[in-house]
Amino acid sequence: MGKRFIPRPSFIGELKNYFMITVGLTLYAFTWKFFMAPYQFVTGGITGVGGIVEYTTGLPMQYTYFLINIVLIIIAIQQLGWKFCVKTIYAIAVMTLALELFDYLFQTWPTALNILGEDKQLEACIVGSIFIGMGIAFCFLSNGSTGGVDIIAAIVNKYKDISFGRAMLYVDACIILSSFFIIPNDLHIGLQKVFYGFINLVIVNVSLDYMVNSNRQAVQFFIFSSKYDEIAYYITRRLKRGVTLLDSIGYYSGKEGKVVTTIARANQSNQLLSAIKQIDPNALVSQSKVMAVYGLGFDKIKAKKKVEIDNTSVGKTK
Repeated sequence: MGKRFIPRPSFIGELKNYFMITVGLTLYAFTWKFFMAPYQFVTGGITGVGGIVEYTTGLPMQYTYFLINIVLIIIAIQQLGWKFCVKTIYAIAVMTLALELFDYLFQTWPTALNILGEDKQLEACIVGSIFIGMGIAFCFLSNGSTGGVDIIAAIVNKYKDISFGRAMLYVDACIILSSFFIIPNDLHIGLQKVFYGFINLVIVNVSLDYMVNSNRQAVQFFIFSSKYDEIAYYITRRLKRGVTLLDSIGYYSGKEGKVVTTIARANQSNQLLSAIKQIDPNALVSQSKVMAVYGLGFDKIKAKKKVEIDNTSVGKTK
């Protein structure tokens, strides 16, 4: 078949990705300092951990965020390799600097608490959560990462049969539940922190899903191309996804060919489409959402009730 061509991101394309990651994380940092911190809301992720530390000790959250991520990056380099970590390291640096910048600016600038008032916590939580979801979406659409929980989820997903999105959800839920102890001996305020934390978690995920078809959603591709071998090679080597080749015959042309079919995560769609465009600009591509995917690399099949399987009729005909 000859030497296969594996597309690599162009310089301009990578520059755009880093720009959008910067925009997304800057929006995230602004939202945190403007909406979340003044009302002492807690979100998921390492920013949520940093927020809890800031509310209880006064240590600015960006320092906690940076230190925890440094430890996670060292582990991730050993477990996942440098390729996974390059954009993550960049994201951590941008997020830390942006949080430090807005922390300084909002010492004199008005925040949501000054503008909306103390009785508008729900409104601030809703709007802030939407903006946080948008910021994360910009990162995901640019094949980036926000660090923190993304790293933990990726490592868990490597060794356990737990989907990436589900692992993130479990970690985020634990962080939000821990906000109950921000102000000890006050049951009302503790429950209130948890309540707003879960509102944030739900709205962030809905906002994120709206922009990138959910980071847990799978998509199915049917790719019609004469360069099917190069496309299949790219999918298996770069995206680490399985590929099935289907025989095809053109009705009008009568030509025989192959159809590449694969299932991937929704946040891998742009990367795959970009590669297909480089390999074969004339390829015909069909992309569709998948309700659920079970098996290797996706969700585990769950069935609480066992059923009896009758194998006595196997190989027999009526």
